[in-house]
Amino acid sequence: MNDQNHSLNKSSNNNLDNSLDKSFGQQSVSPSQRDQKIRSVFQLVAPRYDLMNDFMSFGTHRIWKRVFVNSIPFKASDIIVDLAGGTGDIARKLQHKGANVVVVDPSIEMMSAGKKTHSLAVSNIAALGERLPFTDASIDKLTISFGIRNMTSMTAALQEIYRVLKPGGQYYCLEFSRPMMPIRPFYNLYNQYIIPRLGALVAGQPEAYQYLIESIQRFPDQETMKALLEDAGFSDVSYRNLFFGIACIHVGTKKHS
Repeated sequence: MNDQNHSLNKSSNNNLDNSLDKSFGQQSVSPSQRDQKIRSVFQLVAPRYDLMNDFMSFGTHRIWKRVFVNSIPFKASDIIVDLAGGTGDIARKLQHKGANVVVVDPSIEMMSAGKKTHSLAVSNIAALGERLPFTDASIDKLTISFGIRNMTSMTAALQEIYRVLKPGGQYYCLEFSRPMMPIRPFYNLYNQYIIPRLGALVAGQPEAYQYLIESIQRFPDQETMKALLEDAGFSDVSYRNLFFGIACIHVGTKKHS
């Protein structure tokens, strides 16, 4: 890719991220309003968040998360941060494998819900992804599962993730993505009509789940997300589709000095 094309791609990626920063579902909002509205969503859905994930995905999110955790190599001495870790399901899976992991999430309600429903405790820190409470180059690996799209600013969050990782440290992200064409129409219909109704029936929060679906629809596709990670400075960026691209694992490494 020549410099001119790279510059055009980077500008396009920045425009995409800026549009996410200033949106809440299909609404145009300021970044501060976006932050407040997202925090409100997770406060509302926290008590039944894990249950709703089972209903919405027919339990397949558990398979995706197991594949995700099994894809992360680590040493016992590694310090792992699970960003936007919510109720702690990824952190507990990593703990079961012997990892030293801490959950970072701005939603106290989500972390509290995890403590109430699970016997295995994880360490929790309430903090924003855009302002991580760690020193430069202090974290070996950082994971995030279905959370990067809910950052107030994805660009700022990726920059912070890069800052706190040690040189050679790795970023692992599990997120919804763009499914392959044969199943895309059915997937879109399911998201548009079924999930908000499930949100109303099971969680009593149809509006909150409408936002979550709209945030999935606006999220970058696999190649665009790969480019955003490269723009943030990551090297050896790759992705792996799960279930025909409905979900995707993105991996990037912080460059050595």
